[in-house]
Amino acid sequence: MGFQLGLFSPNTESGLAITNAPERWHATWDDNLRLARLADEKGIDFLLPVARWTDWGPGTDFHRSALDPLVWASGLLAATSRIRVFSTVHTAFHHPVVAAKQLATADHLSKGRIGLNIVAGWHAPEYEMFGLTLPDDHDTRYALAQEWWDVVKRIWSVDEPFDHEGEFFQLKNVVGRPKPYNGHGLPVINAGSSAQGRSFAARNADRAFTVVGGPDDGAEIVRAIRAEAASHGRAVGVFTLGHVVCRPTKAEAEDFLRYYADEHADWPAVDEVMRLQGLHAQSFTPEMLQVYRGRFAAGHGSCPLVGDPDTVADALAEFASAGFDGIALSFLNYADELGYFADEVMPRLRARGVLSTDPQETAPPTRP
Repeated sequence: MGFQLGLFSPNTESGLAITNAPERWHATWDDNLRLARLADEKGIDFLLPVARWTDWGPGTDFHRSALDPLVWASGLLAATSRIRVFSTVHTAFHHPVVAAKQLATADHLSKGRIGLNIVAGWHAPEYEMFGLTLPDDHDTRYALAQEWWDVVKRIWSVDEPFDHEGEFFQLKNVVGRPKPYNGHGLPVINAGSSAQGRSFAARNADRAFTVVGGPDDGAEIVRAIRAEAASHGRAVGVFTLGHVVCRPTKAEAEDFLRYYADEHADWPAVDEVMRLQGLHAQSFTPEMLQVYRGRFAAGHGSCPLVGDPDTVADALAEFASAGFDGIALSFLNYADELGYFADEVMPRLRARGVLSTDPQETAPPTRP
């Protein structure tokens, strides 16, 4: 299938850039509709939303507004023809019976183009909104996610009513119709960077979506996830994430990065995001958090892809060479910047053999 390119978090105010720059992404519905149609036309493989229920506190606009991932995905699937659109689902906040029907319905709406991003949750203020207590340990969160996913899979695969007596769900006479459009479930991503999250992906997902420092440490992470998946008799791909600043010259790109991620950075929000990531998420090691403050301002701790088109294409090719199956990208303003990236960087990736030579040949992730 080749290396895939996606867009991450365009359903949220500011996307991944923790900045007050006025050009930042505002994530209105019209913004997202324009972006999805452009991405569909340009050969981007997938759109991946973040699930956000509350903001990061007073005094910041970062993620102040977030479109619901499932409604967002359904609307964009109805307005596009080729691209895969994922919905991100919090297993702690979405009942599996409801989620199974909603996702299957959206799959029929799109004739098989929706995907599922399973997240176990980590943001304590969101748990408090729902009247829940964030479990202190990752093992409990992922045990709930595993049971949630087992229920959803069973709903999609059996015709007869069934009971479920588990640790987290006690269900009677469960039925679910329609089944997914193609009759065999949905493509699944698991977004997780803790040891438990990567193990969950190895057991259950088609793609692990995980934070890395770059291609070098990422190559070992890819090998580890694939080896664990193989021990379960499975084949799992690996995606990571990066933020793009691409301009005609490297100096222009670096100047723009400095402008929005230093001069206009929302430093109080950066520090709060990093505090909560370190306290609850375990996506970043303490060492990474010490040196990643600038990366958080630029793109929520994701890998920088900054420079002229050749430099950005070379950086993306390194991720492909490291064994990654794709990368989900963010921009300061997705719709304003995607066209230049697609016209300048993607042809260079095709010339290097990283992407399909024909944008129409790109295909969304499918279940192995």
